[in-house]
Amino acid sequence: MQNFDKSRYLGTWYEIARLDHSFERGLEQITATYTLQDDGGIAVLNRGFHMSDGVWNEANGKAYFVGSETIGHLKVSFFGPFYASYVIMALDPEYQWALVTGPNRDYFWILSRHPNMEGDNLVSLIQTAREAGFAVDELIFVKHD
Repeated sequence: MQNFDKSRYLGTWYEIARLDHSFERGLEQITATYTLQDDGGIAVLNRGFHMSDGVWNEANGKAYFVGSETIGHLKVSFFGPFYASYVIMALDPEYQWALVTGPNRDYFWILSRHPNMEGDNLVSLIQTAREAGFAVDELIFVKHD
């Protein structure tokens, strides 16, 4: 993602869809909130409701740009010195939705500024991911109350 503006990306995003992975398994109502840190990095708060336990789970992390801040490629860490890629593959010009990938095709998220996403946008993002080689038939669609 070129011409990225981190100030416009800050705030809360709702997870619309994802590929399965252990650290969000069983969670619904998932949000990611990004805020600016004093050192110029981005603080990350991921939050989701664990359906079977009936509790909210939170994970705090930090993210830093890999290169230029105008390119949507960051490294994010929730576990000490270990970082993983956070790549913004597609982004709405108005910063209302984003397609985010990890370091490989095992990690994939569709995010929105709203808990629900319009059909045409969602279909288009899924098609973009399919063309990029993601297993979109395995997407989990997140419920938001």
